[in-house]
Amino acid sequence: MNGQLMEEKEIHLRDYLRVIFKRRHTVFAFFAVVLVVVLIGTFSTTPIFMASTKVLIEKAESRAIMMNYSYGGYDPEFYATQYQLIKSSSVARRVVDMLGLVKTTGDPQNLGAGGVSFLQKFFGAFSEFRSMVFRTEGLDALRDKDDPEARADAIAKTISSGIIVSPVKNSKIVDITYMSPNPALAQQIANTVAKAYIEQLLEFNMSSAKYTLEWMTKKAEEERANVEKSEKYLQNFQKSQNFVTLENKVAIIPQKIAELNTRLISAESRKREMETLYNKVKEVSSNISDAENINVIASDPTLQSIRQQIIKSEQDISELSQKLGQKHPSLLRAKEDLASLKTKRDQEIRRVIESVKNDYELAKSNVASFSRLLAEAKGEALNLNEKAMEYGIISREVETNRQLYDALVKRVKEQSITDQIQTVNVLIVEKAELPSSPVKPKKAMNVLLGLLLGLFGGVGMAFFVEYLDQTVKSPDDVEAKVGTPVLGLIPLVKTGASRIETIVMQEPKSMIAENYRAVRTALLLSSAENPPKRILVTSAGPEEGKTSTSVNLATTIAQSGYSVLLIDADLRKPRINKVFGISNAKGLSTYLAGASDLDVICSTNVPNLSLLTSGPVPPNPSELLGSKLMVELLNSLGERFDMIICDSPPLLSVADSLILGNILDATIIVTRAGKTTYDSVRKAVRTLGDLKVHILGIVINALDVKKSDYYYYRYQNYYYASEETTEELKKSKPKKKT
Repeated sequence: MNGQLMEEKEIHLRDYLRVIFKRRHTVFAFFAVVLVVVLIGTFSTTPIFMASTKVLIEKAESRAIMMNYSYGGYDPEFYATQYQLIKSSSVARRVVDMLGLVKTTGDPQNLGAGGVSFLQKFFGAFSEFRSMVFRTEGLDALRDKDDPEARADAIAKTISSGIIVSPVKNSKIVDITYMSPNPALAQQIANTVAKAYIEQLLEFNMSSAKYTLEWMTKKAEEERANVEKSEKYLQNFQKSQNFVTLENKVAIIPQKIAELNTRLISAESRKREMETLYNKVKEVSSNISDAENINVIASDPTLQSIRQQIIKSEQDISELSQKLGQKHPSLLRAKEDLASLKTKRDQEIRRVIESVKNDYELAKSNVASFSRLLAEAKGEALNLNEKAMEYGIISREVETNRQLYDALVKRVKEQSITDQIQTVNVLIVEKAELPSSPVKPKKAMNVLLGLLLGLFGGVGMAFFVEYLDQTVKSPDDVEAKVGTPVLGLIPLVKTGASRIETIVMQEPKSMIAENYRAVRTALLLSSAENPPKRILVTSAGPEEGKTSTSVNLATTIAQSGYSVLLIDADLRKPRINKVFGISNAKGLSTYLAGASDLDVICSTNVPNLSLLTSGPVPPNPSELLGSKLMVELLNSLGERFDMIICDSPPLLSVADSLILGNILDATIIVTRAGKTTYDSVRKAVRTLGDLKVHILGIVINALDVKKSDYYYYRYQNYYYASEETTEELKKSKPKKKT
């Protein structure tokens, strides 16, 4: 298993190396272009020097007099703000003013030992200034500007864009960097930017403190006026409301409401009792005898005394009735006294009933009176609460205004003392030194990157071109992508068009002749007992070498002793008659049309090779080739010759080859390396396969051995070195490629 994996990896690696070797010219071209561009860019770029100033930046602790807290911790927004401030146009403009760049003229390369002399001269040479600050948009227009402010702003903008601020990790130190082709210029600007940044912070602090003090002073005056106004309003309110009496009422009213509420509850309870009693006595007011059963009437002392007298009088009458007669004056007088007592009793009952009624009416009157008094007390309390609330609001406003005014006065005094305290602590830790070597371009690094980029880019380009190239290139690819065996390879020969068809006849010991003999061998060995006798040679498209293959293949077979008939069945664009220099007045077309006999077959200067030319171009080639006479002709010729090679038109152009493929024994498809695409070959094979045509194999024609696979190229070199006719090939002049 591991051996198989290793073998697969080795095969893949060989495939990659083969592609690289094949596309080596693409690799070399890409590599050379990239390397030249990198070298030109590197060695034509102006050297850039870099100078850096180290600055310590930290947020100062608050030192306000009334504040007892201090700042602590890392504040990323604070540092980001400081970095933007360093790169701001205001700091850059201050650098311009500090160095006097607006008034300077001269050549920037003529920098003296002090460095500032160069800065006083450089602005006159704007071409050098463009290269120093990298961004030169609009600087050419500064030559013609007379406005110093505009010139200063333009210079400040370019300097600002060139400032680089980078914090040092795990510290509060910041590197302020500037790059320039002149080392002194880079040093001066880096140091000056740090100074300008410190001065800008001081200016910001002073202007901010001044503005704050002015604002707080103005605000304190406004608050003082508000305090006076609110205090006067409070005083007028106290006078208008007689607030001294109001305070007493506010304290008394709750007690009064509580007392009235208690009395009202008691009166309502009394009213309910009297109402119940009154309802009872009112029911018995019409029946005096039943009234005595009511407790309130029965418990009346006067009525109890009268009731005792009535009882005693009844006892006396009873005794006198037993002793005296009914007409006796004493008995009659006793009866009169009893009647008088009963009358008095009834009067007393009515008096008690009337008293109960009067008590009920009094209870009702008391409830109404207490309810009215309680409502009046509550209304007075609400009125007092509204006034007290209004008084509280006015008092709080006065107190708030007074506190705000006191705070502002205190802050104004504090600010006047602490306005010079710096909110940001900045310290130049290390000044920029004069750089001794440029940071750009890094020549060794650029050249190394150019070499790597050119090499890997060239290899990638080679594989990309190989991926885009869908033409026939090698037998392995053809067999893998088409599924049809390859009979042989015919190398590309840079010779004339008429020579390639007769190269086997003219140069029988050449490399190409040997390759055609290899195709012949593959053809003859395609079937162990009976190799195909009638063979069709065709191609997917035009100009792919089918005619030269037909002629040379027929020649090699004839040279091996077989009697061969070469038929030019391309009745549309015949060429074989021109190769052999034979007239085309009569041929296959005239025979099939019935205008000639088989005497149209002629011999050639190649032993055992006969030729049947196409004849004049007919108007209906497909009908002639598909006729019954064509079948009979091939059958009769098959008995006369050992082998018949038939040249035909392209498969995908016309139907002639399909007709002949059904008649003949086998078909050879010719492809041209670097031209014929795999899609066209697959389509041709599929078309023939649909018609059940026997495809013998594929011949790859015009293969450029110098651009082909490395192992095949070495094989060809070996063949050239061992061939006796190499001197003859060297004498041949290269002509038009076919």
